[in-house]
Amino acid sequence: MADTPDYPTLLRNSYAMRAAAYAHMFDVLRERFGTETALEVGKESTRRLGEQMGTKYAGHGPGDLEGLCGAFLDGIPLRDQMFAPEIKRCDGEMLEIHFHRCPLKEAWQGQGRSDEDLELLCKMAGAIDGGLFESAGFTFKGETWKPGDEGCCRLKVVPGPGAAAK
Repeated sequence: MADTPDYPTLLRNSYAMRAAAYAHMFDVLRERFGTETALEVGKESTRRLGEQMGTKYAGHGPGDLEGLCGAFLDGIPLRDQMFAPEIKRCDGEMLEIHFHRCPLKEAWQGQGRSDEDLELLCKMAGAIDGGLFESAGFTFKGETWKPGDEGCCRLKVVPGPGAAAK
C-alpha cells in the first residue's frame, strides 16, 4: 500500500488545484472577452459561491461580529498555517482580519503569474468574501491584495442593515 500524503499536503494541493482552475477560467475569459469582462464574470461566479457558503453564518447576522469572527475562523481548516490570520479588530462596530498568507495567491505565484495577474486573480477570488458575509446579513468592506501590500486580503465586516434595530 502506497503512503498517503499528510492532511496539510492534501489541503494545500486542493487549494493549488482551485487556484489553477480560477486562473485557467480567467485566462479563457480574458482571451475571448477582454480583461474587464473576465474580471466581472469571475467575480460574479466566486461571489455566488460565497453566497452559498455564507448561509451557515446567518445566525450571527446582522450584528454579532464577535460570534461571526469565532465561527468564521474556526471553520477554516489549518487556518494558521494556510492563512495566518491576524484579528486587527473585533468589536460591535467592526471585524477586521488581515490574512498574512493565502494558498491561492501562493499557488499563482508558484505558477509565475505577474503582479498584475495576481491583483486581478485576487480581486476575482476575493469576491467570495463579499458574497459570504453579505448573505449572512453583514456589510462587507474588505480589500484584496495589490502590489506593494504585505500578506494578502484584509477582511472588513460591519453590522448589516437592521443591526441597530435588533
